[in-house]
Amino acid sequence: MKPVVAVISPGAMGSAVAHCLTANGIEVRTSLAGRSEATAGRAREAGMAAATDEGIAEADIILSILPPGDALTLAQRLSPVLGRASRRPVYVDCNAVNPETVGRIAEVIAATDCPFVDGGIIGGPPKPGSRATKIYLSGPAAERVAVLDQYGLVMPVLPGPVGVASAMKMSYAGITKGLTALGSMMMLAATRGGTAEFLRRELEASQPQLLAWLTRGTPNMFSKAYRWVAEMEEIAGFTGEDAAAGQLFDAAARFYERIAEDYAGDHRETDALAAFCR
Repeated sequence: MKPVVAVISPGAMGSAVAHCLTANGIEVRTSLAGRSEATAGRAREAGMAAATDEGIAEADIILSILPPGDALTLAQRLSPVLGRASRRPVYVDCNAVNPETVGRIAEVIAATDCPFVDGGIIGGPPKPGSRATKIYLSGPAAERVAVLDQYGLVMPVLPGPVGVASAMKMSYAGITKGLTALGSMMMLAATRGGTAEFLRRELEASQPQLLAWLTRGTPNMFSKAYRWVAEMEEIAGFTGEDAAAGQLFDAAARFYERIAEDYAGDHRETDALAAFCR
């Protein structure tokens, strides 16, 4: 029998994950309470069905896919409902949070007697039929969630306890999104210094792969920068006793915060970055 899955929330990533599942015949529920009509439309396009929190709790698997700053709040919101539910769904936190934060979320879910699985998404919003995006899983109940690999998702199970999948996500995102921040900072510095064209020419000559990666990915970052603020803060926490690394990712968080404000405002810096990337 196919599992019933709840995906919260129907953002760009959540709705894409849901679409992969519904394209393979899985019933996917979501919460639309307080959400915009645009979000509701995205959920409908992905084949998701609106449900109350009680309906969410009656699913077999719950995938939490949110901006990282909202991950703990969702677990706290659903905890009373899960504790009263007639069944115990597997709760999977798929958010970009560090293992310490995952531990706090797991404690909230433990009080409901629901199994908890740690998840880490590597890649962009998945498309039906593609195997490019992976949702790494860890924890004792991970195999119960890996069954979704049969229904359009790629869900490798990592050996080890809750926290391992999040550590994988933190280290990977620290490299990719950290590099995007560093590259963007230098593009802006070169623009301010009047050397943007010279920098681009040198990168074309000596670092063509790096230039291609930066110019492809940087413009896609603008609309996501607001979500990357908390993610950088989580990565700063993940670096632990390495004070220099923590400071670096705290600085990246402040940079993405500034880019998000610029993108919502006068576009001065995002336009400069877009011009460099063209």
